[in-house]
Amino acid sequence: MSSALATRISQEHASTASSLPASLISLQRRRNAVQALETQGLPGSRDENWKYANLRPLEKVRFAPATHTPEALRAIELPPLIAGYSRYTFVDGVLVPELSAPAERPGISVQSLRQRAVSTAQPSAPDARFALLNEAFATDGISIQVAAGTDCEACLEILFVATTDSQAGASYPRIELQVGDGARFGLIERHLGHASSFVNGVVDISVGRGASVQHYRVQQMGSRALWFDTLFATVARDAKYRVHMVSLGALSARSTVNIQLAGERAETGYYAASVADVHQGHDHFVLVDHLVPRAVTEQTFRGVAAGRARVGFNGKVVVRKDAHGTDSRQSLRGLLAGPEAEIDVRPQLEIYTDDVKCSHGATAGKLDDDMLFYLLSRGLDRDTAQRLLKWAFLEDVVARIEVPELRRQIEQSLAGHLNETAHLKGLPYTADGYRASDTPVLR
Repeated sequence: MSSALATRISQEHASTASSLPASLISLQRRRNAVQALETQGLPGSRDENWKYANLRPLEKVRFAPATHTPEALRAIELPPLIAGYSRYTFVDGVLVPELSAPAERPGISVQSLRQRAVSTAQPSAPDARFALLNEAFATDGISIQVAAGTDCEACLEILFVATTDSQAGASYPRIELQVGDGARFGLIERHLGHASSFVNGVVDISVGRGASVQHYRVQQMGSRALWFDTLFATVARDAKYRVHMVSLGALSARSTVNIQLAGERAETGYYAASVADVHQGHDHFVLVDHLVPRAVTEQTFRGVAAGRARVGFNGKVVVRKDAHGTDSRQSLRGLLAGPEAEIDVRPQLEIYTDDVKCSHGATAGKLDDDMLFYLLSRGLDRDTAQRLLKWAFLEDVVARIEVPELRRQIEQSLAGHLNETAHLKGLPYTADGYRASDTPVLR
């Protein structure tokens, strides 16, 4: 981070510190975060794990928290509710009850972080410097406590909506989720927003013994927005944590994920799809740390880059010396859909014990000529054949989404990105009558 940028962050924090809620994060913790940023600096293109991220637009960002107006609230059009899920809506990082649809859930406690002090310590995991920025400026968030044995597989939807231009202020979403032993929990996390917002989020998750969590994450920010995100997760013995990440929007998007498999036979799956066009840049860094024996990791990534876009995925698995019996699988694939597009897929394995079963595969290239020829020989025109192949490529990830309404909404958004909307309009997906034209968009 340049000295000028570090100075500006410190100045903006000093000018806003008195207005930041101490009930969320104490002033001393915020000062510590700013001091750590001054020492460590935000990442740059010379940092190995950040060289594919587009960080240049940060020079024009105002880091002080944004404030929304009543006019901005009235202009918001949200996606339809997902059946079975209670909704909580945050606008510019602050909970807005009038846009939410909460419901009482047995064994589930949900609170705004303004009413409940943050319990997590200052971030210290690798590549967590943007989490420090969130720690310094966050204005609200959500705390979710799931009691042991609770069964709420279709449970909560959290919407984060940004309405402010990045030069006027930033949005700092926060989620804290603690899932008790033996519980089952489903969470949908969606990010929508203004064409040129700056969003910097933090998610902290603890999955108890024998628990199971399905976490769906959808990034659909505006075409010139900046979206940075840091996720921490700890998975206990016999627990399962599944992440389904779909990245479609933003000029520059970066997701940094740190997952610790801390209990024997813990399992995690990370399934990501990323579609970028024009000058978009999508970057993912996913670190899974195997600390104990017989834990399981699966990483599946499918990325499509068109125009002059750049898509990167860095999947790193670390197997510690006591983590014998580890089972790790990585399948990372990128599809180039433009002559100036770029795909960077990078599997990494660090193994410190001999008793493991680890495999990885990474490919980046254009559409399969043989498959394209096969479809053309069946009478399809070239554009339609190419769209079908792209669709099939992404379905490796999208088909894993087990919430039908959410999957249909994501497929409709993907259709728009792949220029298929005209072909899908009016055609039902399933026998329940859903049609592609039914899904509204954020204005």
